[in-house]
Amino acid sequence: MSVAVRAADPVQRRILRVLVLAQVVGGIGNGAGIAVGALLIKDVSGSSGWAGMGVVMLTLGAAAFTIPLSSIAARSGRRPALTLGWLSGAAGAAVVIVGAEIESLTIILLGLVLFGASTAANLQSRFAAVDRAAPGQIGRSLSIVVWSTTIGAVAGPNLTGPGAALSRQLGLPDLAGPVLFSAGGFAAAGLLTAILLRPDPLIHRADATGAPRGIRAALPHLHGQTFTAVWTIGSSHAVMVAVMALTSVHMQDHGSALSIIGLTISLHIAGMFALSPVMGWLTDAWGMDQTILLGQAMLLVAVAIAGTSGRSDVQITAGLVLLGVGWSASVIAGAAKLTASLTPEHRPVVQGFSDLVMNLAGALGGLLAGIVVAISGFGTLNAAAAVLTAPVIVLVLSGRRVAGGVV
Repeated sequence: MSVAVRAADPVQRRILRVLVLAQVVGGIGNGAGIAVGALLIKDVSGSSGWAGMGVVMLTLGAAAFTIPLSSIAARSGRRPALTLGWLSGAAGAAVVIVGAEIESLTIILLGLVLFGASTAANLQSRFAAVDRAAPGQIGRSLSIVVWSTTIGAVAGPNLTGPGAALSRQLGLPDLAGPVLFSAGGFAAAGLLTAILLRPDPLIHRADATGAPRGIRAALPHLHGQTFTAVWTIGSSHAVMVAVMALTSVHMQDHGSALSIIGLTISLHIAGMFALSPVMGWLTDAWGMDQTILLGQAMLLVAVAIAGTSGRSDVQITAGLVLLGVGWSASVIAGAAKLTASLTPEHRPVVQGFSDLVMNLAGALGGLLAGIVVAISGFGTLNAAAAVLTAPVIVLVLSGRRVAGGVV
């Protein structure tokens, strides 16, 4: 290890600690808000048909903020970009609360779009974790920040009860309570980032004058290993969201108890995040391509198990857990590959574009999943999801051949 790397280690450790802390408090806010977003919309609109718009608005909001935040990072650094993302999410939560109080569906939906900025900040935090990481530590640094999301994903939805009690004390609708926790969590994450994320993780800055910005700045770099990484992340996310989004409907149609459905989704989320440090270690120690291929293999096995589960709660749960683990391996290794394929000054905008693709792929996957299941069933959905792994495998293997690697 060089002297320069040793000198940078304390700085990198401090950056990781701050990012993890912000992810924990911000993640709790995300989990709390997402848990009741659909319920709020249903309550105000009086229709279950509108409930699904909660996830759609959050996803569109996250997609809308990814490029602007990455452009700010490229010009001014990660600290202002992440701070703006978290604080925008806090403002969105406040708008949702106002919409709930005055029973306005339009205001709630607009608030959820702004709320989605917190998801964009959450995603871009994992790239901030590797801005100063040594080459052999990219996967592990990234995965530590991803792993910290587990705490919020588990704790956030459990704040529904305490949130309702707090709402009653403040004279607000019960379902607005968890969103109060969201507003507080996002605001805390933004302040922690603004105050403690020093020095800024992003050393290199793009030229603010004359250089292309946003998507135009990312497009010239979408070839070779960078293209493979972006495709891997987007495709793997689409597979995961498509199958996960319809699992609860599939289980309910087969008479599964709500408690079992909840447990299955919780274990799926644990599969996504709990083993992320292991996936980061594999990425660094075994190789990015190998870990991506492992992830794709897991996704294939997962959809085979889930798609043939029928009425078996045990089998569908096993499939969903493996689906989460396969997503973790693919997305962490894909993000590491993306980072390694770019020069530091070009990373922020391309990473932002990758997050945009990831969000849009997830939204499209969730939308098409409902159509496929309505027409042909849950088994067909899983078979279609399996097909999406083929291009990833071909891209990774062909890239290794071009690079002279052993396939």
